[in-house]
Amino acid sequence: MTSPAASLTPPSGARAYALRTARGEFAVVDCAVPEGVEPRGVAVLLPGFTGSKEDFTLLHAPLTARGYRTVAVDGRGQYESDGPPDDESAYAQGELARDVIAQATALGSRVHLVGHSLGGQIARAAVLLDTAPFRSLTLVASGPARISDSQRQRVKLLRAALAVMTMPEVWDAILALGPPEEVGGPARGIGGMDHLRRRWLGNKPAQLTATGTQLCTEPDRIAELAATALPFHVLSGERDDTWPVGLLDEMAVRLRARRTVVPGAEHSPNAERPLPMAEALADFWDARANG
Repeated sequence: MTSPAASLTPPSGARAYALRTARGEFAVVDCAVPEGVEPRGVAVLLPGFTGSKEDFTLLHAPLTARGYRTVAVDGRGQYESDGPPDDESAYAQGELARDVIAQATALGSRVHLVGHSLGGQIARAAVLLDTAPFRSLTLVASGPARISDSQRQRVKLLRAALAVMTMPEVWDAILALGPPEEVGGPARGIGGMDHLRRRWLGNKPAQLTATGTQLCTEPDRIAELAATALPFHVLSGERDDTWPVGLLDEMAVRLRARRTVVPGAEHSPNAERPLPMAEALADFWDARANG
């Protein structure tokens, strides 16, 4: 079993740096294709609510071994990417979507876009603004509209706490309650609680409040997304409390998307079952390259 500390260490060939874009700098982990492996494309990986680029650490090696350069991103106001602490308008979904377009553009080629949970909703907003930078879209444990009633109540509690408590105080309260799927993030296997606390404290409160509101109010935009005719992939674990798996099945049908259910995984297959998830991603991208 990989230890939490080891799992935070990117594989050989990875670089952590600030990606410069037309909309500012974003912290990324960029993992190159190993020497001797034919390059097949570039993937941009967007984390979920309270998440970070480290959520994809265990995907880098298997994806680059298949020929795909991987670039995992901290969004505006997430962990190591800067953003205003108090201005919620800076984190409107359209602003975050334009950031994703800028990130793809800065990488210099059309990319396969992967969004986990909240990151999936931001990714689809980017595609709806402009399909040109993207070769495909994979939605990982990310549903068609707002999150489930139970998760919505917990996110509302978090937003209320952020209004009256400091970030360390809120973290302690989260631990006391037991972190929900959308607040705890993929805790298992990716760095452990020390990392989760560090990245929690790195998040900007306004970003959490704004994106938490988005999770609780997001409308269904699947018909609009399907009309873009981009290749789609809906991937999830076999159980999910944030969006029921049956809802994800239905969304895949509406999108005419490839559907992958990762056995033994729940809301965070990237942390829970990274190897079968990476295989499913690379198989999907290979099929796009082969027409």
